[in-house]
Amino acid sequence: MLTFAVTFVRHGETQYNKDKLLQGQGIDTPLSEVGLQQAEEAGQYLRELHFTKAFSSNLQRAQQTAEIILRNNIHSPGIGLISDALLRERGFGIAEGQPKDALKNMANAAGQSCRDFTPPGGETLDQCVYNSTQVRTRFRKFLAGLFQSMMSDHGYPDQSTLADKPDTGESSAAVGRDGPFISLPDDGLAGVPLHVLVVSHGAYIRVAVRHLVEELESALPSGLKASQVFSACPNTGMCRFVVTLRSGETGPALSVLRCIFINRKDHLSASKETGE
Repeated sequence: MLTFAVTFVRHGETQYNKDKLLQGQGIDTPLSEVGLQQAEEAGQYLRELHFTKAFSSNLQRAQQTAEIILRNNIHSPGIGLISDALLRERGFGIAEGQPKDALKNMANAAGQSCRDFTPPGGETLDQCVYNSTQVRTRFRKFLAGLFQSMMSDHGYPDQSTLADKPDTGESSAAVGRDGPFISLPDDGLAGVPLHVLVVSHGAYIRVAVRHLVEELESALPSGLKASQVFSACPNTGMCRFVVTLRSGETGPALSVLRCIFINRKDHLSASKETGE
């Protein structure tokens, strides 16, 4: 059995995010001043965690965010950042560069909901024929490659105890007798020796979470509502899953998958919380 954590982080704010314009893949903008600060805050929040691997989309807003996070990290100074086009944002075709309302207007004109509409030249996003879409297919391919590389690098150490008794992500030290749960940067990482950082984009992460929860049937933290699970990820928002693999006949096979948290933004100062 091989167990590792994956922390997904959305990139920091860009000027296009602030102006509510669609970027997609064809518009490759850098982080804004606010976005740079958000990335620094994310890096400070994650600074004491040890990352085994780090991936980012090959678009500069994601790469900048990942580089800042790794620069702040005190345990992963030599880790290389792997740039992967499979992590790119959804392509919005002719809607790229236009206001988000323009996409809604295109969908209305086509007699479709915005969620189901694919602009000309864009990638399909959510469920369609055979429950397979272009964005979800890219994530499946990335995930299969990640599973294979983790198996190749680390094999299958005996972690059956961890798989049998999964960490809920709720540290006893963080829960007062009568008080609310206090989130910590290392939630869900107790006894998990390997940790992967993945920096990507809002629409992509939303599709990734849906795939992990709906298709791979990830266990969810108690009390987490579906509306929270599938909500939009804010800039530098974080999602964490813990994966346990077993050896299958044709390669690594998923044994246990559990979600630790979705769209966490505890690291952001109140004035810099943005979901656009």
